[in-house]
Amino acid sequence: MRSEQLRQEFDLELRWTVFPLHPETPEQGQTLEQLFAGRIDVPSVLARLEQVADSLELPFGARTHTYNSRRAQELGKWAEQQGLGDEFRAAVYRAYFVDGRNIAKPTELTAIVAALGLSAEEAQKVLAEKTFAGAVDADWQRSRNLGVSSVPTHHYQGRALVGFQEYAAFRRLICG
Repeated sequence: MRSEQLRQEFDLELRWTVFPLHPETPEQGQTLEQLFAGRIDVPSVLARLEQVADSLELPFGARTHTYNSRRAQELGKWAEQQGLGDEFRAAVYRAYFVDGRNIAKPTELTAIVAALGLSAEEAQKVLAEKTFAGAVDADWQRSRNLGVSSVPTHHYQGRALVGFQEYAAFRRLICG
Protein backbone atom coordinates (compact mmCIF):
# COMPACT_ATOMS: atom_id res chain seq x y z
CA MET A 1 0.00 0.00 0.00
CA ARG A 2 1.35 3.43 -0.95
CA SER A 3 0.56 5.05 2.38
CA GLU A 4 2.65 2.45 4.20
CA GLN A 5 5.54 3.03 1.77
CA LEU A 6 5.36 6.77 2.44
CA ARG A 7 5.30 6.22 6.19
CA GLN A 8 8.39 4.03 6.02
CA GLU A 9 10.43 5.90 3.42
CA PHE A 10 9.88 9.37 4.85
CA ASP A 11 9.03 8.61 8.49
CA LEU A 12 5.72 10.43 8.05
CA GLU A 13 2.60 10.46 10.10
CA LEU A 14 -0.26 10.53 7.61
CA ARG A 15 -3.47 12.34 8.47
CA TRP A 16 -6.63 11.50 6.59
CA THR A 17 -9.09 14.36 6.17
CA VAL A 18 -12.48 13.58 4.71
CA PHE A 19 -14.11 15.84 2.14
CA PRO A 20 -17.79 16.59 1.37
CA LEU A 21 -17.98 15.13 -2.13
CA HIS A 22 -21.56 15.69 -3.32
CA PRO A 23 -23.06 15.89 0.19
CA GLU A 24 -26.47 16.66 -1.31
CA THR A 25 -26.72 13.15 -2.73
CA PRO A 26 -29.77 11.38 -1.26
CA GLU A 27 -29.38 8.10 0.63
CA GLN A 28 -30.69 6.07 -2.30
CA GLY A 29 -27.99 7.64 -4.46
CA GLN A 30 -28.34 8.88 -8.00
CA THR A 31 -27.06 7.90 -11.39
CA LEU A 32 -23.87 9.50 -12.60
CA GLU A 33 -25.85 10.88 -15.54
CA GLN A 34 -28.20 12.64 -13.10
CA LEU A 35 -25.32 13.99 -11.04
CA PHE A 36 -23.37 15.36 -13.99
CA ALA A 37 -26.26 16.10 -16.36
CA GLY A 38 -24.97 18.15 -19.27
CA ARG A 39 -21.68 18.96 -17.54
CA ILE A 40 -19.43 16.03 -18.41
CA ASP A 41 -19.34 13.04 -20.72
CA VAL A 42 -19.77 10.31 -18.08
CA PRO A 43 -18.66 7.33 -20.24
CA SER A 44 -15.47 9.15 -21.27
CA VAL A 45 -14.62 10.15 -17.71
CA LEU A 46 -15.25 6.61 -16.46
CA ALA A 47 -13.06 5.19 -19.21
CA ARG A 48 -10.25 7.55 -18.21
CA LEU A 49 -10.68 6.69 -14.52
CA GLU A 50 -10.53 3.01 -15.38
CA GLN A 51 -7.28 3.55 -17.31
CA VAL A 52 -5.74 5.47 -14.40
CA ALA A 53 -6.85 2.83 -11.91
CA ASP A 54 -5.44 0.09 -14.13
CA SER A 55 -2.10 1.87 -14.48
CA LEU A 56 -1.91 2.15 -10.68
CA GLU A 57 -3.08 -1.44 -10.20
CA LEU A 58 -6.19 -0.26 -8.37
CA PRO A 59 -9.41 -2.21 -8.77
CA PHE A 60 -12.20 -0.28 -10.47
CA GLY A 61 -15.65 -1.53 -11.42
CA ALA A 62 -18.35 -0.40 -13.81
CA ARG A 63 -19.91 2.42 -11.77
CA THR A 64 -23.37 3.70 -12.62
CA HIS A 65 -24.30 5.54 -9.42
CA THR A 66 -22.92 7.86 -6.79
CA TYR A 67 -23.81 7.55 -3.13
CA ASN A 68 -23.57 9.85 -0.14
CA SER A 69 -20.38 9.12 1.77
CA ARG A 70 -21.12 11.06 4.98
CA ARG A 71 -21.96 7.99 7.10
CA ALA A 72 -18.93 6.13 5.74
CA GLN A 73 -16.78 9.09 6.75
CA GLU A 74 -18.19 9.09 10.27
CA LEU A 75 -17.68 5.35 10.60
CA GLY A 76 -14.19 5.74 9.16
CA LYS A 77 -13.27 8.06 12.03
CA TRP A 78 -14.49 5.37 14.43
CA ALA A 79 -12.50 2.69 12.57
CA GLU A 80 -9.38 4.86 12.87
CA GLN A 81 -9.93 4.95 16.62
CA GLN A 82 -10.15 1.14 16.56
CA GLY A 83 -6.79 0.94 14.74
CA LEU A 84 -8.34 -0.17 11.43
CA GLY A 85 -8.64 3.11 9.53
CA ASP A 86 -6.58 1.99 6.53
CA GLU A 87 -8.41 -1.32 6.32
CA PHE A 88 -11.79 0.39 6.55
CA ARG A 89 -10.89 2.92 3.84
CA ALA A 90 -9.70 0.10 1.56
CA ALA A 91 -12.90 -1.89 2.17
CA VAL A 92 -15.13 1.14 1.51
CA TYR A 93 -13.14 1.95 -1.64
CA ARG A 94 -13.74 -1.60 -2.89
CA ALA A 95 -17.42 -1.55 -1.92
CA TYR A 96 -18.01 1.78 -3.68
CA PHE A 97 -15.67 1.85 -6.67
CA VAL A 98 -15.49 -1.86 -7.47
CA ASP A 99 -18.72 -3.44 -6.27
CA GLY A 100 -21.02 -0.40 -6.66
CA ARG A 101 -22.47 -0.82 -3.18
CA ASN A 102 -24.49 1.99 -1.59
CA ILE A 103 -22.19 3.19 1.19
CA ALA A 104 -24.88 5.56 2.47
CA LYS A 105 -26.83 2.60 3.86
CA PRO A 106 -26.03 1.66 7.45
CA THR A 107 -26.55 -2.03 6.63
CA GLU A 108 -23.81 -1.88 3.97
CA LEU A 109 -21.45 -0.09 6.34
CA THR A 110 -22.04 -2.45 9.24
CA ALA A 111 -21.42 -5.39 6.92
CA ILE A 112 -18.09 -3.82 5.96
CA VAL A 113 -16.99 -3.30 9.56
CA ALA A 114 -18.12 -6.80 10.54
CA ALA A 115 -15.97 -8.22 7.72
CA LEU A 116 -13.02 -6.39 9.30
CA GLY A 117 -13.73 -8.01 12.65
CA LEU A 118 -15.24 -4.91 14.25
CA SER A 119 -18.53 -4.90 16.11
CA ALA A 120 -21.51 -4.29 13.82
CA GLU A 121 -23.59 -3.41 16.89
CA GLU A 122 -21.11 -0.78 18.01
CA ALA A 123 -20.95 0.59 14.45
CA GLN A 124 -24.75 0.89 14.40
CA LYS A 125 -24.60 2.82 17.66
CA VAL A 126 -21.87 5.13 16.32
CA LEU A 127 -24.02 5.88 13.28
CA ALA A 128 -27.27 6.29 15.21
CA GLU A 129 -25.72 8.60 17.80
CA LYS A 130 -23.59 10.45 15.22
CA THR A 131 -20.65 10.00 17.57
CA PHE A 132 -18.10 11.21 15.01
CA ALA A 133 -20.21 13.86 13.28
CA GLY A 134 -18.15 16.62 14.89
CA ALA A 135 -14.89 15.08 13.68
CA VAL A 136 -16.26 14.89 10.14
CA ASP A 137 -17.54 18.47 10.32
CA ALA A 138 -14.06 19.58 11.42
CA ASP A 139 -12.51 17.71 8.49
CA TRP A 140 -14.95 19.28 6.06
CA GLN A 141 -13.98 22.72 7.38
CA ARG A 142 -10.28 21.85 7.10
CA SER A 143 -10.88 20.75 3.50
CA ARG A 144 -12.53 24.09 2.72
CA ASN A 145 -9.67 25.98 4.42
CA LEU A 146 -7.12 24.07 2.32
CA GLY A 147 -9.07 24.76 -0.89
CA VAL A 148 -9.76 21.10 -1.61
CA SER A 149 -12.23 20.69 -4.47
CA SER A 150 -11.72 17.07 -5.52
CA VAL A 151 -10.62 13.76 -4.11
CA PRO A 152 -8.12 12.53 -3.48
CA THR A 153 -6.05 15.63 -2.71
CA HIS A 154 -2.78 15.19 -0.85
CA HIS A 155 -1.20 18.11 1.00
CA TYR A 156 2.36 18.40 2.19
CA GLN A 157 3.92 21.61 3.52
CA GLY A 158 1.64 23.90 1.54
CA ARG A 159 1.83 21.94 -1.71
CA ALA A 160 -0.90 19.74 -3.14
CA LEU A 161 -1.13 16.65 -5.31
CA VAL A 162 -4.56 15.97 -6.80
CA GLY A 163 -5.91 12.69 -8.10
CA PHE A 164 -4.72 9.12 -8.03
CA GLN A 165 -1.01 9.30 -8.72
CA GLU A 166 2.01 7.08 -9.13
CA TYR A 167 4.34 6.73 -6.17
CA ALA A 168 6.96 8.90 -7.89
CA ALA A 169 4.54 11.86 -7.78
CA PHE A 170 4.26 11.49 -3.99
CA ARG A 171 8.05 11.42 -3.72
CA ARG A 172 8.22 14.67 -5.75
CA LEU A 173 5.56 16.25 -3.53
CA ILE A 174 7.52 15.40 -0.39
CA CYS A 175 11.01 16.04 -1.71
CA GLY A 176 10.13 19.31 -3.38
